[in-house]
Amino acid sequence: MRSGGVFDIPGKRVRLAELDQQVQQADFWEDPQRAQKVMQEASLLRDKIEVWDTLGRRCQEALELYGMAEEDRVLLEELAEEAGVLAAELDRREFELAMSGPHDGAAAILSIHAGAGGTEAQDWAQMLLRMYLRWAERQKFKTFITDETEGEGAGIKSVTVEISGVNAYGLLKAEKGVHRLVRLSPFDSANRRHTSFAKVEVMPALEENLEIQIDPKEIEVEVFLSSGAGGQNVQKNQTAVRIRHLPTGLIVTSQNERSQTQNREMAMRVLRGRLYEIAEEKRAAERARLKGKIDDANFGSQIRSYVLHPYQMVKDLRTDVETGNTTAVLDGEIDLFIEAWLKSNLQDRD
Repeated sequence: MRSGGVFDIPGKRVRLAELDQQVQQADFWEDPQRAQKVMQEASLLRDKIEVWDTLGRRCQEALELYGMAEEDRVLLEELAEEAGVLAAELDRREFELAMSGPHDGAAAILSIHAGAGGTEAQDWAQMLLRMYLRWAERQKFKTFITDETEGEGAGIKSVTVEISGVNAYGLLKAEKGVHRLVRLSPFDSANRRHTSFAKVEVMPALEENLEIQIDPKEIEVEVFLSSGAGGQNVQKNQTAVRIRHLPTGLIVTSQNERSQTQNREMAMRVLRGRLYEIAEEKRAAERARLKGKIDDANFGSQIRSYVLHPYQMVKDLRTDVETGNTTAVLDGEIDLFIEAWLKSNLQDRD
């Protein structure tokens, strides 16, 4: 049971002691709002410390019993069962830690953009959309396509989907980056091998908050006739909304909601999410610089390769996790890649 690194129990004890000292000050309650925050932080720290202390005691007791077990088969079986329970509890706690980001529990906004390559790349973007929709279905998450631009011959040029469910953003942020496909082209009469790229963006679905503030003077709003789903209403009225963020040049669109107001609200959520991701990229780059890391911290770098010819393999380039079951992966079974990335990300915090 490691006590430093991402768990850092000694550090949590030090912080709790500091908070307890603040509580003992005579003027502590003169600022009720600040006092409440201190009490809440102290309570959370106590709970976390107690959890890890309990796990530590159970591990220590199991080790001591194992040393005394010798040839006692019944005791050894009980200890093996306890070891399994402890391992499962540790995995659960590590997952909770991986989901401890400020917006990890929020819904996610996932966008897919076809790379260069015309029909090939657009078909690949469509395949990725199906993969994520199937994954969300397996997770029992709700999905809603807010904006979609169809490809000229097949597939899609771009699509934005809101995916709602517990920890949707915390899980899907593992998918941001460039996805590469190698296959025999179904669009090539010579049946040659092609390589296609698509970029996946993942943002938290943020409502109005103090962290990301958008000045109304810094946006331009355009309404137009929707070409997306939504019934006859969107075909007859200018319900679609396009918002340009002047300081960054970001452009977001929403057209599949039934009213202009709903589309504007959705577009603003997407814009807030993208601005949040830009800020996160800057923070990640600064952390990498301070740690002396030379790898690319940009969320737009290539993360995964899907090879369908001349062999079958999907490999995550960040964690080296791979599988030959490409059919299952493209059908939404991507948890092995997400979980491996989350665990490696925890280790990078050490």
